[in-house]
Amino acid sequence: MPRSNVHIHRLGAALAAGGLLLASVTGAQGAEEPQTFSANIGVVSNYVWRGLTQTDEGPAIQGGLDYRHASGFYAGTWASNVDFGDGDNLPTYELDAYLGFGGRIDDALGYDLKLGYYAYPDGRDSDFSEFQASLTWTWLTAGVAYNVYGQADQAPGVADGEALYIQGDLHYFVNLNFQLPYALGLSLRSGYSDFRYNDGGNDYANWGLSLSREAGDFGTFSLNYDQVGRDTYDDDPKVWVSWLKTF
Repeated sequence: MPRSNVHIHRLGAALAAGGLLLASVTGAQGAEEPQTFSANIGVVSNYVWRGLTQTDEGPAIQGGLDYRHASGFYAGTWASNVDFGDGDNLPTYELDAYLGFGGRIDDALGYDLKLGYYAYPDGRDSDFSEFQASLTWTWLTAGVAYNVYGQADQAPGVADGEALYIQGDLHYFVNLNFQLPYALGLSLRSGYSDFRYNDGGNDYANWGLSLSREAGDFGTFSLNYDQVGRDTYDDDPKVWVSWLKTF
């Protein structure tokens, strides 16, 4: 089921450790270059987002392009194959576009504001947009995502054939990110999705962790665990691996 149908994101499953986006934005501000362009490519054994698989437990190839300015402004696009199970007119790929602004308030405290549009061009109309705001204090990132617009057709609790337009869904999240010895990184994450439709009958919590290892020119490898806390969804533990390379 498309994540947009229950309004559940990334800015890329490849960025499993949730604070990495802000770290890269604030890092860019400290660089000498006034603007930078980068590309990334990744492979995951299971595209998991907010605890739910986006590829029916299968693998995905993902990649994107990013622009960052020393002022803190950034923009980019990202794509991945998806598989939401059997059915007619289901999308087979996801295409995201986003822009935002991030920076530091002091040496310990940073912020990030982001607006994204998430599209499924070859499937039924299940696009959605989301605004996200977060604060990072050293190793702790906390924030909220607000659904600006989207559809919840064929989501749990929505009758077949009913097109339900959604605005106001919220997702709260907290991430802890640590640098460990031997180029290892540890990310602990948790979230809660609060839906407006169905009287909250499909709200759920999710949690997970990632252990990553930087391997220089070979990219970054990670071992990941995710789970949701409600049996309305697939609440089996999900263990998956990923590789990410940035150019």
